[in-house]
Amino acid sequence: MSADPALKHALRQAALAARAGGGDNAALTRHLVAALAPHRGKVLAGYWPMRGEADPRPAMAAHDGPVCLPVVIGPARPLEFRAHGDRLEPGRFGTLHPPADSPLLRPDVLIVPLAGFDRAGHRLGYGGGFYDRTLARLRAEGAVVAIGLAYAAQEIRAIPAEATDQPLDLIVTDRGVILPQPEKSQDASAGTKLQP
Repeated sequence: MSADPALKHALRQAALAARAGGGDNAALTRHLVAALAPHRGKVLAGYWPMRGEADPRPAMAAHDGPVCLPVVIGPARPLEFRAHGDRLEPGRFGTLHPPADSPLLRPDVLIVPLAGFDRAGHRLGYGGGFYDRTLARLRAEGAVVAIGLAYAAQEIRAIPAEATDQPLDLIVTDRGVILPQPEKSQDASAGTKLQP
């Protein structure tokens, strides 16, 4: 069953407006570093923040293991991940990513950007489906951990989920770490207002 596009658009706009207010970046970094500690030595995919996204770069720099960044290679295709080094180049949709001559890596852990999230582990992205397709492919190949990164103000009471939506395994905010609890998710029709 497909979610109402107008509802998702309204939720996305509200979450992005809340994100514009920012949050406690030092606390966000502390919580993300702690969440990544059990994954020492594993390949970590971060992202280069844009348009006010929560910034994972300090935690990426502290990670004890290989780090890569996502690359959009085409519409309706999964992302690929290139080793993060000293060079970045502009990509689609205003992103920055490593150049084509950087080694390809398969991440074990992904820090996932988002517009909004709920406590059931649903993520509201930007509408392109890149992370859903990517997580579906990676999970079909083996274990992978998806960590959503956001300011606490981006929390939405309930996000209408579709069959193709891939859940987050963990959500890190400036207020702490959230372990998604599907049974605590409220019905989407019960309300979709952002929570303070």
